[in-house]
Amino acid sequence: MRFDLRRAEFRLTVDVVVPGQGVTALFGRSGCGKTTLLRCVAGLEPSVQGRLRVHGESWQDQAHFVPAHQRPVGYVFQEGQLFPHLSVLGNLLYGYRRIRPERRIVQPDDVTRLLGLEGLLERRIHQISGGQRQRVAMGRALLTSPQVLLMDEPLAALDQISKAEILPYLERLHEELSIPVLYVSHAIDEVSRLADHMLLMEEGKIRAQGPLRDLITRADLPLVHGEQASAVLIGDSLSHLEDEHLSCIHLSGGTLYVPRVSDPNRGQLRVRVLARDVSVARQAPLPSSILNCLECEIVEIVDDPHPGHCLLKLKLGEQHLLSRITRRSRQQLALEAGDTVWASVKGVALT
Repeated sequence: MRFDLRRAEFRLTVDVVVPGQGVTALFGRSGCGKTTLLRCVAGLEPSVQGRLRVHGESWQDQAHFVPAHQRPVGYVFQEGQLFPHLSVLGNLLYGYRRIRPERRIVQPDDVTRLLGLEGLLERRIHQISGGQRQRVAMGRALLTSPQVLLMDEPLAALDQISKAEILPYLERLHEELSIPVLYVSHAIDEVSRLADHMLLMEEGKIRAQGPLRDLITRADLPLVHGEQASAVLIGDSLSHLEDEHLSCIHLSGGTLYVPRVSDPNRGQLRVRVLARDVSVARQAPLPSSILNCLECEIVEIVDDPHPGHCLLKLKLGEQHLLSRITRRSRQQLALEAGDTVWASVKGVALT
């Protein structure tokens, strides 16, 4: 897609190819153009110049512009914008009934199962919680059988409890559906759990793009600074220690022990590791309460905005960790790029 949209004090200029599967996060500060870009894809900005091709089909170029109502997209807003006079089932079927039978690739029974809506179908919208309303909004969008699902900060209006409730359903959609998703957010914890690919936006432009795991550990990008600096590790397999209420995420470079995963049948799992929770040592630590001790290589040491800290980028198999330590610790351990260290992180700190 390539867009050029000019406004009085803002200009969106992007030229990017987005993966045709998985979840692509549009990430950046408020006002950087994330929602505007999403609206361009949806056809809600008719004055935008450029081109857009989806699965080989042209939705916009110099010769024509497919209007919003003819674009096969599902759109989920911050507020669900459900129809209060309809039941949950009525809302779900609203778009489904307007799709020709031969174009229906998503069925109501599948959506209600994926989103855990079976017991809510007869309720009115005012009778369900905010998190449940967002699940209904997602289901309604999916039942239009879209070629692309657009999600504009769908969790922004929810409290932390409701977010925790809905995230597992989003993860399930990610795993079980093949519909590509463009997901707008400025919350790195959400993006880390859901996204495969990221477009990092600044002032209407794409500053960087690529696999999520690569971008969030790049030292030249702002994502590695601040308290939320983190890495995402994806396990090759998952096992469980039932009696100890622990799960084991098996990586190419070792094993992570984490609090018991709620879904025991998941074959893979991603885990977010905050840089502030990772300590390093020159030698394998003695047995302690910290279960996770992984042998890594330092690939880069960079300055941190805090004058007393520095950031280590560590290689673990084919993946990377970040560790924020004090400059004093670096000096005492005489750490340099290329050194082998042991990275330790508490299992209770992992999400």
